[in-house]
Amino acid sequence: MKIHHLDLGPLRPLGGRLMDGITPGAVARLTCHCLLIETDHHGLVLVDTGFGLRDTMRPVPRLPAWNLALLRPRLDPERTAIRRLKRLGFAPNDVQHIVMTHLDFDHAGGLVDFPHAVVHLTAPEAEAATERRGIIGRARWRPAQWGDTSRWHTVETRLGSRGRGSGETLFGLRNVREIAGLPEEFLFVPLPGHTPGHAGVAVKGPRGWLLHAGDTYFNRAEAHGDGAAPPLLAAYERMMAADVAAQHDSLARLRQMLAAPDADIAVFCTHDAVEFVAMAAWSEGDGGAVAAGPVSQPASQETAG
Repeated sequence: MKIHHLDLGPLRPLGGRLMDGITPGAVARLTCHCLLIETDHHGLVLVDTGFGLRDTMRPVPRLPAWNLALLRPRLDPERTAIRRLKRLGFAPNDVQHIVMTHLDFDHAGGLVDFPHAVVHLTAPEAEAATERRGIIGRARWRPAQWGDTSRWHTVETRLGSRGRGSGETLFGLRNVREIAGLPEEFLFVPLPGHTPGHAGVAVKGPRGWLLHAGDTYFNRAEAHGDGAAPPLLAAYERMMAADVAAQHDSLARLRQMLAAPDADIAVFCTHDAVEFVAMAAWSEGDGGAVAAGPVSQPASQETAG
């Protein structure tokens, strides 16, 4: 197995360090951190897809105009998953599986670019995205990005009525679910709140367990630091949360797991540029550990990937 860390849609919102925590000046730097995984017997696996090729060619009405104005993504065709794969020497049909943390427009844009891939997502996410309730629901879930939904394979991740799930645990995180059609090194970790069916995706790679926590948090300080996101980013995060209390609970459970001495797992989110640089360097390096705080390369530089 080989894991590639890809930024499939750099975001350049205004706000500087009030948005990303470290960047001087007016423009902040966020990422759309996705994974491309080479497996031995299951082809290529994508974890999230970022913005898709069609999104870059016709952003409106495919994407919500007000989110575009706030996030200011760099919609570059060369940064889409399908173009990145080709530069790595792969064909689109080599992608056999796509595992989604959730279906927000900045995560699901590339689904239509890989029509032959099986799409794995949680059942609560599939239901909420199909219903698209409310202003935020209609903005975040964009059916034009999805392609043929008959290829969706859903996993039931709801907790029981007493808050206990029937699934296994991963370093204390409860209700972890296997993903049918993929090896046991791939797991869904339910972390609802940002969306009703939001989940982390855990992968056991060559250097141990990774957890792509999606949008459980937006800035590393929330999971690895003092718990506070930069104020403008925190406001956007709260606005987009389907259930603020559930998101706080998911983050609290994640922080509790990270505080445990036996939690031998690297955790990262979608939008933190420092985490992206750290994970890319860690995956390619010969040793060391993932930095929880700022790394030596300034996040004000263009992130790799």
